[in-house]
Amino acid sequence: MADLLIKAVFLVLFFGVMVGIGIYCRRHVTDVNGFVLGGRSVGPWLTAFAYGTSYFSAVVFVGYAGQFGWKYGLAATWAGIGNAILGSLLAWVVLGRRTRVMSQHLDSATMPEFFGRRFGSRALKLCASAIIFIFLIPYTASLYNGLSRLFGMAFSIDYSVCVVVMAALTAVYVIAGGYMATAINDFIQGIIMLAGIAAVIFAVLQSQGGFLAALEKLARVQGESPIPGVYASFFGPDPVNLLGVVILTSLGTWGLPQMVQKFYAIKSEAAISKGTVISTVFALVVSGGCYFLGGFGRLFGERVDIAADGFDAVIPAMLSGLPTLLIAVVVILVLSASMSTLSSLVLTSSSTLTLDFIRGNLIREMDEKRQVQWMRGLI
Repeated sequence: MADLLIKAVFLVLFFGVMVGIGIYCRRHVTDVNGFVLGGRSVGPWLTAFAYGTSYFSAVVFVGYAGQFGWKYGLAATWAGIGNAILGSLLAWVVLGRRTRVMSQHLDSATMPEFFGRRFGSRALKLCASAIIFIFLIPYTASLYNGLSRLFGMAFSIDYSVCVVVMAALTAVYVIAGGYMATAINDFIQGIIMLAGIAAVIFAVLQSQGGFLAALEKLARVQGESPIPGVYASFFGPDPVNLLGVVILTSLGTWGLPQMVQKFYAIKSEAAISKGTVISTVFALVVSGGCYFLGGFGRLFGERVDIAADGFDAVIPAMLSGLPTLLIAVVVILVLSASMSTLSSLVLTSSSTLTLDFIRGNLIREMDEKRQVQWMRGLI
């Protein structure tokens, strides 16, 4: 009972802060620009953390870290390093300034609107809007799946309850405060993710006798590879496919509208330079830490049945033996990762459907107040 109370207190405090920030930011949302882009006045720290927390969700922590850590061992850490260099640093350098300048020049608030004005094509705008709205739905579903695994482990709560509660609470602060509320909450959630991943890695390694002892045990794991010690090696059992994983998980972010839209909202070109550094360090710690943690997954093979439960069960199995306080931290960590990504996804979906599809097509005349009402309703 005491264990459950500790976890519940952490959750109530977390949700209280998130909702409170949404209500606080409500007074800043007076028009479409304020609701979708925070008035294009978001600083480097908020933007960098918003980018990073939208990038790394429960999918990375529970799904990818477990799957690729199991397959490649410690070499999976390269995926985290690739995410930091290709998915964050290079994306900011190549896309950051150009996207901000052009989106302001064309006065576009969404990616489809940018395409439509940049290439003078209404059809392209409508097509991009439909693609974004449709294909962000399965992306969102994956967030719920990762979260339900952790909640099932910590609280024995039914999956459907997790979905409803997470959706409702995220909706409250996004509907109330728009982009600025998501950016401030992303910053807080990002700090939780940084501290949480460091604490979890330390605790898991300590449960195996420390880093060197865990590394020695991992070197003795045979697995499916005939090469001795391969899961504790620099490049793992399959470096070619590992390179594919690095590219897959890094370059895909360049085309995600909820990621690129962060550059629309940043306040200045000087802020982009600072944001580049902050975002890269954040990605290195969070993504590198997740994959590094997953690399030790095979040491907990007796707790998980891959054939029956899949790779999503690896990380929960690693964490199931941790103290109650750390389990609570893990739950908040995964909640932070999931809700930050979810808030970006639903804001992107609702804004592109309203501004690029409904406005001017289904409803010819929409003033700013009505556009914001539609976006809030769709969220």
